[in-house]
Amino acid sequence: MYIYVRVKFTLALILSGFWTLASIYLAIPWYHGLSAVLYQPQPELIVLGLAIIPGWGMSFMIFSLLLDRRPKYVEKPFDAPPLTLLVAAYNEENTIFDTLMSVHAQQYPAHVRVVVIDDGSTDQTAERVLEFIQQHPANNKCFELIRHPENRCKAAALCTGLDTVTTDLVITIDADSYLYDKAIENITRNIVLGPKQTAAVAGNVLVRNSRKNLMTNLQEWDYFHGIAVIKRVQSLYQGTLVAQGAFSIYRTNAVKLLEGWPPKIGEDIVLTWGLRDMGYRIGYAENAFCFTMVPETFRQFFRQRKRWSRGLIEAFKSYPSTLVKVKMNSPFIWYNLLFPLIDSAYLLFFLPGLIAAIFFHNYLIVGMMTVLLLPLAFIANGLFYWKQRKLFSDYGLKVRMNFLGFFVYLLCYQAIMAPATVMGYLSEILNLAKKWGTK
Repeated sequence: MYIYVRVKFTLALILSGFWTLASIYLAIPWYHGLSAVLYQPQPELIVLGLAIIPGWGMSFMIFSLLLDRRPKYVEKPFDAPPLTLLVAAYNEENTIFDTLMSVHAQQYPAHVRVVVIDDGSTDQTAERVLEFIQQHPANNKCFELIRHPENRCKAAALCTGLDTVTTDLVITIDADSYLYDKAIENITRNIVLGPKQTAAVAGNVLVRNSRKNLMTNLQEWDYFHGIAVIKRVQSLYQGTLVAQGAFSIYRTNAVKLLEGWPPKIGEDIVLTWGLRDMGYRIGYAENAFCFTMVPETFRQFFRQRKRWSRGLIEAFKSYPSTLVKVKMNSPFIWYNLLFPLIDSAYLLFFLPGLIAAIFFHNYLIVGMMTVLLLPLAFIANGLFYWKQRKLFSDYGLKVRMNFLGFFVYLLCYQAIMAPATVMGYLSEILNLAKKWGTK
């Protein structure tokens, strides 16, 4: 039975609202206990940041996924338009050749122009690109190299490439990404056959180097369970919030109306919110798979997540009107506004409270209410896994069974990530110096 999207949205809001009301009722004794020994507003911040707000977000995701009954994908014929593909590269000599090979192997029925913008690399990135061009003469795909004499930033590199674009659609991929079978066709099909007001479509980005070590394995679960599922739910309500630079397609005229990618550290999220502010829709092509290299050390991971969280604050500063331009995906915007509170509460209250509970048997902060979130997290992640596994199976991909990595991800990932995200929020609020890259 078909249920209209707005009905699904309303049901998910009502059910998650009931869940939140029940959580508030159960949290009253906990709040009174905190109020007896802590100064205001610490009790409110602890209860809201550790239980009520995360519980609402998790329950809304669960109910939305349970209501999500997408029809089986049917490949419809379409007139494939010519494309331009931009690759911004900075010190990517070890990955750029494979990235271009994955583009070259794509079976796309129209012409694809691939432009690599070397943003002042100090290694052999440009030489590797020229080597690839020499080995692969132009046919239905042609490859070009543009070089910046010095490093500027990713946004500047993409804007340099954008100035040369004459096609109606433009794709961006990272210089360490690897496109899966029919990725270009699937993401293009999504925007061409989608609603006319769609200005961008995000691809399904997953981890390529997950077997490297525990750090990359944890991120595999984050991309597979966290990022992909969030985009799936956002697309259900007709509004993906980030068309990530790692693999997305855009309408060229819409991007040029915004004068390209802004000179921000989170250029992709700021651009996406700019398109949303102009009234455009952002889609998500869950069958357009792209595998990317993720940070292999905690230092690189810290820099990346700090940059991502800083980009979120940049988006709010650039488009504050997005808070009042109410659309179906507005709850995600409002929830993102609470991320600094959630992450700060976790870092400043939960982790010290966990130490107090384990070593000193003090359960004031980490007690029954926070423990009750664990079953909800297991239920949610079990549902996420089931949905994602089915998607993978439909397209000939397999999910690697790694229970150790999953449990470490479930129990410890937030503790690893919170310091970076909180530092990112503070860096942007204080307007500290910005730097592109995680290496």
